[in-house]
Amino acid sequence: MFARVNSVGLIGMAAYMVLVEADFSRGLPHFDIVGLPDAAVKESAERVHAAVKNAGLIFPVGRNTVNLAPADKRKAGPIYDLPIFISVLCASDQLRCRLDDCAFIGELSLDGKIRRINGVLPMVIEAQKNGIKQIFVPYDNAAEGCIVRGITVYPVKNVFDLLAHLRGTRKLEPAREEDFVQQVLEPDAPDFSEVMGQFEAKFALEVAAAGGHNVMMIGPPGSGKSMLAKRLPSILPDMSFEESLETTNIYSVAGALPKGVSLIRTRPFRSPHHTISPAGLAGGGSIVPRPGDVSMAHNGVLFLDELPEFGKQALEILRQPIEDGVINLTRTAGTVSYACSVMLVCAMNPCPCGFYGHPTRPCTCSSGAASRYVNRVSGPLLDRIDIHIEVPPVNFDELSANAKAESSAKIKERVNKARKIQLERLSGTGAACNAKMSAAQTKKFCQMTPEAKTMLKSAFEKLALSARAYDKILRVARTVADLESCEVIDTAHISRAIQFRSLDRKFWGR
Repeated sequence: MFARVNSVGLIGMAAYMVLVEADFSRGLPHFDIVGLPDAAVKESAERVHAAVKNAGLIFPVGRNTVNLAPADKRKAGPIYDLPIFISVLCASDQLRCRLDDCAFIGELSLDGKIRRINGVLPMVIEAQKNGIKQIFVPYDNAAEGCIVRGITVYPVKNVFDLLAHLRGTRKLEPAREEDFVQQVLEPDAPDFSEVMGQFEAKFALEVAAAGGHNVMMIGPPGSGKSMLAKRLPSILPDMSFEESLETTNIYSVAGALPKGVSLIRTRPFRSPHHTISPAGLAGGGSIVPRPGDVSMAHNGVLFLDELPEFGKQALEILRQPIEDGVINLTRTAGTVSYACSVMLVCAMNPCPCGFYGHPTRPCTCSSGAASRYVNRVSGPLLDRIDIHIEVPPVNFDELSANAKAESSAKIKERVNKARKIQLERLSGTGAACNAKMSAAQTKKFCQMTPEAKTMLKSAFEKLALSARAYDKILRVARTVADLESCEVIDTAHISRAIQFRSLDRKFWGR
């Protein structure tokens, strides 16, 4: 006998429909799974056999073949256990029901329980696009699946509940988005009101948040670089639904979505240790690469503390992703692409001892050692960072002041206002903020006064800036102007942007 059941496969972020075809005929007992299965899929035979037996059903004896179509795409993971289980029962005439508009995904335990899997959200989205009306997913994955409109998502705890539903004896309740939480910023998250002094650095981070610009902070130990970076998420603009869905998709594939969370509404903040491998940062895996930290920070912040301590290969990997907003990884199973539109925030000391340029403590490094230290950060990578700021040590009066600094909520109001201006200006262009503008968009939207143009020309020639640096100065100046609600870029805006690009001459030009 023959049966066919719908399922969904996943390679990287790309989901695709899979037909699970089961055929049972007379012959010596044999169970074969074909269709480019990996080891985990082949082991489904044993899990399904035990689950059928422990559910009080009969596993058909004879020559049994299960085909996962299309056969030219590699199938990975235990996600096909549940559709294989259903196809076995249908082909052996132990389950009779119409399943044309249904799909099944899930891992089986030997006693019939259905375990959580990774990547449910992109798979449910793909099923909905292909006309599937009902999809059955593991109970613990219900939160992420139910945010997709136009498809009914049934969370299933075990095969007993599923069979009762399909036979019509006891119906399952579909998952509803309102039953689950949307992850938002915690009320006790770090706030900028706790940062004393550092007014220039805080303004630079405000500009960076408003325009989505990359930032480099240089200063001695204890000046507050990490403290500032950790508070950056509290002033980032609110996420749109599309951004939340993109980020949730990546966390779903990585299996990092918190239990019971349907949608990530908080911009992610990733801070990998400097010992991270290139694969850990970019994404890795022997067959199908998993998302790395640069993708896990999509639509949020990737913070690299102690930047020169990172491995050279890991740092150079970042060049293309932070420019293009996507990283392509090629392995034996093919090429997968992960979105990685991030704000890159870096912090570093100016020299090995950390006190080069300190107002009171002398630097103990030789000139050669200091130069070698900062040169671990290559010129091409540095050129891709829009804003370079010095974070000086905070003096006693600022630290002991009783007055509270400006709160993150007030700063965020200005950031949201500036980002709204950008969204309206860039509507329909594919860019969401000033930092993501193309060269053509930069030329169109960054109109300067004649005086501002003269100032930029002088700085370009004096500082020997690259074409990339020229565009980045214009985009940063555009953001400074947006914070002041100015249509045209003036000398004050260009002056600020140039200040944010000239710090590398102090430390890298010594």
